Amino acid sequence: MLKYIARKVFGTRSEKILKSLNPVLNKINNFEKEISALSNDELKAKTKEFKDRLKNGQALDDIIVEAFAVVRETAKRVLGERHYDVQILGGLVLHKGMITEMKTGEGKTLVSSLPVYLNALTGKGVHVVTVNDYLAKRDSEWMGKIYEFHNLSVGCLVNNTPEEEKKRVYECDIVYGTNNEFGFDYLRDNLKHNINSLVQREFNFAIIDEVDSILIDEARTPLIISGPSFSSPELYIKINNIASLLYEDDYELDEKSKSVLFTDKGNERVEQLIKDLGLIKKDSSLYDIESMDIVHHLNQAIKAHKIFKLDTDYIIKDGKVLIIDEFTGRIMDGRRYSEGLHQAIEAKEKVSIQDENQTLASITFQNYFRMYPKLAGMTGTAMTEAQELLSIYNLEVVQIPTNIPVTRIDEHDVIYKTENAKNDAILEEVKKAHDKLQPILIGTISIEKSEHISKILRKNGIKHNVLNAKLHEQEADVIAQAGRPGAVTIATNMAGRGTDIKLGGNEEVIIKAKSMGKIIPDPEVELIKQQIQQDRKKVLEIGGLFVIGTERHESRRIDNQLRGRAGRQGDAGRTKFFLSLEDDLMRIFGSVKIGNFLGKLGLKDDEAIEHPWINKSLEKAQQKVESRNYEIRKNLLKFDDVMNEQRKVVYEQRINIMREEKFDDIIDEKVKVQNKYLINKFILDKSFEEEWEKKEISHEIHRIYGVDFYIEEGQKKAEILSKLNDLTAEIFQNKRKQFGDEVFNEALKRIFLVTLDQFWKEHLHSLDRLKAGINLRAYGQKDPLNEYKFEAFKLFEDMFLELDENIICTSAKIQISHELSNLDELDSMGNIHESKKEVSSLIDNQKSTDPNNSNTWGKVARNEPCPCGSNKKYKHCHGMLI
Repeated sequence: MLKYIARKVFGTRSEKILKSLNPVLNKINNFEKEISALSNDELKAKTKEFKDRLKNGQALDDIIVEAFAVVRETAKRVLGERHYDVQILGGLVLHKGMITEMKTGEGKTLVSSLPVYLNALTGKGVHVVTVNDYLAKRDSEWMGKIYEFHNLSVGCLVNNTPEEEKKRVYECDIVYGTNNEFGFDYLRDNLKHNINSLVQREFNFAIIDEVDSILIDEARTPLIISGPSFSSPELYIKINNIASLLYEDDYELDEKSKSVLFTDKGNERVEQLIKDLGLIKKDSSLYDIESMDIVHHLNQAIKAHKIFKLDTDYIIKDGKVLIIDEFTGRIMDGRRYSEGLHQAIEAKEKVSIQDENQTLASITFQNYFRMYPKLAGMTGTAMTEAQELLSIYNLEVVQIPTNIPVTRIDEHDVIYKTENAKNDAILEEVKKAHDKLQPILIGTISIEKSEHISKILRKNGIKHNVLNAKLHEQEADVIAQAGRPGAVTIATNMAGRGTDIKLGGNEEVIIKAKSMGKIIPDPEVELIKQQIQQDRKKVLEIGGLFVIGTERHESRRIDNQLRGRAGRQGDAGRTKFFLSLEDDLMRIFGSVKIGNFLGKLGLKDDEAIEHPWINKSLEKAQQKVESRNYEIRKNLLKFDDVMNEQRKVVYEQRINIMREEKFDDIIDEKVKVQNKYLINKFILDKSFEEEWEKKEISHEIHRIYGVDFYIEEGQKKAEILSKLNDLTAEIFQNKRKQFGDEVFNEALKRIFLVTLDQFWKEHLHSLDRLKAGINLRAYGQKDPLNEYKFEAFKLFEDMFLELDENIICTSAKIQISHELSNLDELDSMGNIHESKKEVSSLIDNQKSTDPNNSNTWGKVARNEPCPCGSNKKYKHCHGMLI
């Protein structure tokens, strides 16, 4: 109540920010007449003038008024569209590095052209990030007309952009592309071995379209580049068979956290089944340390059977399991569930089980986009997540008022006891609206629900279009026509985002569809336009677009996105949500009180209740889920930040290595440090000669350098070190003479890069395993995050100690028997797999290990005993990089 009164008296934060920007808006408006009087050539010349002023020391804010006025005028001339005042305000907010929240249909794409043009004048590049290839291509061509008018270069990154083309694209003043492409290009660049093959340049400024989708919804799904690892499809098949044999009282499911817990009875039954299949020894227990992988994959198999559902969480297409994004309803190309879950689903659905992969490079969108010195975003729904966007990304959300007041009618939710009663009510509502030819958009949260509603409509003879992940190729065309009289469209979540529903129909799409690639005569085009205007008038008279929600989503933003499709730019519209006590949100997250309340009222199955209190109760349930998801994302970010700091160090080293021309001094310095460490390790200060571990010193020197080294009686520690330095200097001097300075230098560069990549890959694997079990430390009254930080730092420190030793060892023993190939050839991406969920590696427990055949050893950790039987650690035996 106090917050409400304060807002009424003092205004909201958004209103205060907009008030502070009004003087700049007025200046831009005052400049419009002067800019409008310029010829095309004079207007184009303004760009050179702005660039010169920036070079002479002026800041972007010094030219912002004129620059925005120039863009407004250019848009009028090349696009036939003039920026409204609210769009100018939106552009100012974006330039200040904030998030612009504008309602659907308010022209966010045109808004972005203002700060994009202004910031591109610096020549440092501007990235415009979209959620799919269609929008990236559309917006780059559409807004590109403004930039190209001023001789600013525009590039577009889509999924199939050739590698050799990308460098040219990134050199453009303005680059449009998807969040996935930008992120994967960053990871690919940090797997390359030649500085000239890097495609990205230094980050400058990025504007993220649908910022809530990218920075909130996809924050938990890291981008992964992985390489082949050892896997066992047979293991998944066997474990899948076990999961299908279990009874319901063998385990407990927690749908909220999507986790599985075996009962005592289930433990005994599972253990026996696993022993019968020979997955563990007869005298072993299910919870022996060597059985933990089996338990983990059995948990994943049960999840695959009982929690993850076909046509809701994933679909089968061309014999592959494809994930459906729970927020947009689209297929997520390239994404795989992590920790063996994807393979478990493949086994369940009896499709080909894809090999598991080991992580080579990984980054979350949270950490990727925080690398930009300046970041901004735009969306129609961000206020519900304003706190998270501010605390994690330092992005403030500013609500921009609509150009024309919203006249849409949002009705109260109605709740039924059963899903069947709810569907009957939806059908009746659709019939009433359809009889008067009112366009209807029906929003569902899964493919399964959309197909069920479609079946009901077909049965009742109502013609309609269905949009879901199975039909996403046609989404832009179908959603664009959803505003025509009598149109009925079923959409899974917000399939079709980025395309406006225009009442009467979308002129461009209709003309394009009728033309079939041919030119339509002008009279026919005019007839089409007239028909659209008549249809628009008719739709407005009967109430505009009617949006029906078939249930509430966990996130209020998704519901708001659906609602926002109606009432575009002041149009008439109506929205209504139909719910039942059997809906997932109601069933899982807090409908007990509502259910009891409805029971006391004696509500019948075919009756509904409608009240503002119900809406409030549902909103609170959604807020609880949103808070819970925010805490999960925040916690994951804290863990990922640990890896991110280490990733920065490693990637910086890679860049320095690639830029380095001569490695003589570097390797010499590393050798001296290594020698000093060796001598100090086995000859302690102030110790007697008989206490020195001379044999161990000789053994280690032979292991690392491949030469014999003896300590004579009476030698002092300093003399021994000096002798060792002379010996190792001679080794590397001989190598230079043998191969030539240029060849040996090239070989050193390759050794540095390949060894660093190998150790970083193994370090990522170690961090994954550490993270998987670190939460158990909470049982010992220890903070898992602090424990993870400590252990991860220790692993990182150990990695660099071993890294230098391996570089020296490999460099000292290297033999070059043929001409070195170009480093560019090492940049081959043929064996890597890109995904948006990590796939954990698993050792094939069914393969027997032959000490004489390293191909049977599987994945061996560096500090484990070597499987060859030498009693040495793997890193000191077959695991040495030589």
